[in-house]
Amino acid sequence: MQTPKSILLHLDSSPRATVRIQLARSLADAFEAEVTGLPCTLTALMRYPYALSAAPDAISIMKELDKERRDKALALFVDAAAGSPRLHWEEPIGDEPWAFARRALYADLLVLGQRNEEDPDAADLPPEFVSSVLVECGKPALIVPYAGTVAAVGQTVLIAWKETRESARAVTAALPWLSRARSVQVVAYGEAAEASLRRLQTYLRTQGVDASVRTGGVDDGEIGERLLSLAADVGADLLVMGCYGHSRAREWVVGGATRSILQSMTLPVLMAH
Repeated sequence: MQTPKSILLHLDSSPRATVRIQLARSLADAFEAEVTGLPCTLTALMRYPYALSAAPDAISIMKELDKERRDKALALFVDAAAGSPRLHWEEPIGDEPWAFARRALYADLLVLGQRNEEDPDAADLPPEFVSSVLVECGKPALIVPYAGTVAAVGQTVLIAWKETRESARAVTAALPWLSRARSVQVVAYGEAAEASLRRLQTYLRTQGVDASVRTGGVDDGEIGERLLSLAADVGADLLVMGCYGHSRAREWVVGGATRSILQSMTLPVLMAH
C-alpha cells in the first residue's frame, strides 16, 4: 500500500488557506511526505479584462494587485508552515488555474479548498476549479470545507461506495487512512448495494481494514444530503467517494451527488475521478 509522498497544496490569500496549510503539514508528518505549496488564482487581467481600456496604467495596476495577493499567500504559507522542512513554496508558472492541473500530474495527492460563494474572493478561481482539476489530472484530492474546525482527519471514515471506476480509485487512494482509522464504515445505495458491499468488505479485509457496511436503501435520490447526514450521525471526520460528471461544450458538469457534496460539505472529503 503506497502512502502519498508528494502532496500538492493549493494556496491563495484567503484566511482559510491557513487551515489547508496546517492540514497538509500534518499529512506530511504522518506520511513522511513532501508538500509543495502552489499559489493559484485568476490574474487581475483575467478578472477585469475591460479595465485595460479604462485606464492607461491598468496593466501596472493589475500586476501590483497580483503581487499583493501573491505576497499575502506567501506570508500565510510561511506562518502556517511553522518552519517545517517538508513544506516548500513554489512560484506559479503562469496560465493559472490551468497550470495547476498540469502541475498536479506530478503529485500523489492534492489538497484543495471548498468554494465559498459568499466569500468576496471566490471570483479568484473559476466555479468549477476543484472538479476540473480532478478530471484533468486524474489524481485524488483531499478537499477541505470552507467552515468549521479541521482537526485529525481519518480517525472515523465513511466510504460512499458504488461499483464504478471513480469510487474504486477513491477507495484505493484512501487506503493509507483506512489502515490507520479507528472506525471504517461503508454505505451503498441502490438495488445491488448489499452484494457490492460484501465484495468491498472482502477486498478491504485483504488490505487489513475491518469495515462495517450498511445499505442506504434502494432509492438513490438526494445521495449528497443523505451522505452528509450519515457522516454527522457516525461522527465521521473523512468522507471518501468518487467524483462524477461529464463534459458538455468544453465545460465539466458534475453529477448531482458530487455537486451537492462540493457545495454543502461539512467535513474533509477525499475524491477521485
